[in-house]
Amino acid sequence: MSNGDMTDLKRRMEGALDALSREFNGLRTGRASPSLLEDIQVDAYGSAVPIKQVAGVSAPEARMLSVQVWDQSVVKAVEKAIMESGLGLNPQTEGAVIRVPLPELNEERRAEMTKVAGKYAEQAKVAIRNVRRDGLEGLKKAEKDGDISKDDLHRQSDEVQKLTDAHVKKVDDALALKESDIMTV
Repeated sequence: MSNGDMTDLKRRMEGALDALSREFNGLRTGRASPSLLEDIQVDAYGSAVPIKQVAGVSAPEARMLSVQVWDQSVVKAVEKAIMESGLGLNPQTEGAVIRVPLPELNEERRAEMTKVAGKYAEQAKVAIRNVRRDGLEGLKKAEKDGDISKDDLHRQSDEVQKLTDAHVKKVDDALALKESDIMTV
């Protein structure tokens, strides 16, 4: 396996971590984070667009998000999208600014969020293991075709496994951090 192939495997595993990070950003914790709203789809200008394309989202306080809508004609659509996002938020509109107070998460909701975070982490691990499988299959084929020796097969298989283990550990670390964030009152 060439360095380029190993780099490709690493890139694909990093992609799984990036996707996990985006999923985690969408999970509501007790603290306000602009990333919570940024990907909510708004019906504006005849199509669905992410909020971040029609408004600026900020967190002026620990439990408050502020959405500054740039075009007055889409304020109602943004407000509706936030209400229908499934995040349990109740926006309050004042002109072109929508304030979104974040309610306290009760213990049951926190436990539910932790389970969802665990599912996201498991999906990331599956994606990483699929990349490992692809890499190992490529190595076995190269050995069968006579492109690499049996020793190279074992050595490079070990490298692929180490890469996999390192990325799975990053997923576990990210999950532990997110769980702690969710459970912090």
